[in-house]
Amino acid sequence: MKLVRRGVVLVLALAVLYLVAKPVPIDPLPWKSTPNAGFTGPFAANTLLTGADTVQVPAEGPEDLTLGPDGMIYTGLVDGSIVRFDPATGAVTPFARTDGRPLGIRFDAAGNLIVADALRGVLAVAPNSNVRLLTQSAGGVRFGFTDAIDVAPDGTIWFSDASQRWGAATRGLMDFWEARPTGRLLRYDPASGQTTVALDSLDFANGVAVGPAGAYVLVNETMTSRIHRLWLSGPRSGVREVFVEGLPGAPDNIAWDGQGIFWVGLFAPRTAAAERVRTLPPFWRKVLYRIPERLRGSPVTRYGMVVGIDTTGTVRYNLQDPTGRFHSTTGALRVGDTIYVSTLARDVLARVTLPPR
Repeated sequence: MKLVRRGVVLVLALAVLYLVAKPVPIDPLPWKSTPNAGFTGPFAANTLLTGADTVQVPAEGPEDLTLGPDGMIYTGLVDGSIVRFDPATGAVTPFARTDGRPLGIRFDAAGNLIVADALRGVLAVAPNSNVRLLTQSAGGVRFGFTDAIDVAPDGTIWFSDASQRWGAATRGLMDFWEARPTGRLLRYDPASGQTTVALDSLDFANGVAVGPAGAYVLVNETMTSRIHRLWLSGPRSGVREVFVEGLPGAPDNIAWDGQGIFWVGLFAPRTAAAERVRTLPPFWRKVLYRIPERLRGSPVTRYGMVVGIDTTGTVRYNLQDPTGRFHSTTGALRVGDTIYVSTLARDVLARVTLPPR
């Protein structure tokens, strides 16, 4: 009996030693939770996205969408391919391959598809599908996770580097555990070939959208559920401010539709469990991280949601799928009265008629 007790004590001692001393890859910082409107008011729960039609694509992860000058809808997939979809006929055809992971995509005035490739940097794909590298570093620091992109009226390419510590393979999960803000908003000048940092210390920098007439640029900060605005012209030029905060989910992509609305995809709703984990002191976050992943549970809930926000930061549209049929929503593209919704987790796009305001 005494031998059994000693064995139990030894096992418990080893377990405690494992939980407090095993080396871990994360180096967390303290974190305080940010405002959360929840599913109330303009974010009230609904099923407007639940019954959406779907458009099949050849592989998973049509993460961002853009409308081409040819009237086709373009998207990048997890296998490194970029495909285009004809909204009139339903035909999906290949366009190019980046040999990386194409995420954010937008066309420039010359008809080149500008791509934020998570693995390679910022690329330009010519109309004949030839791919060339534009930039992959700034200030001597290589991009860690090139994420979202937009092109300003003056030709400047604005894009985000989500994290300088963790690449695309982690899908932001390690940044969630660390709460160490290393994301950046950058700009690339095609004329000079120079890349500069406009904003840094963002807690997973994500979607990027240039506002009307290029007056400002927005960038989503995923882990704080905020959207920041950096003024580019006028009396407030150079001023950074919070454009929207308190979103009930983690914002991914953002896109200006040219008709008064920024469309934002919310990847997953904020949960009390995830907030409790991230607000733990760094020591206890490390302890929890040492628990095998299969026993921890996932911090992500399967839920679909996109919102349309006007230039004042007011929510005008709210489309949700609480069933999770179409989940891990990353963004939306408006084409006429139709909304196409992108996702990181499925091999389809959702398609739904724009609801009345």
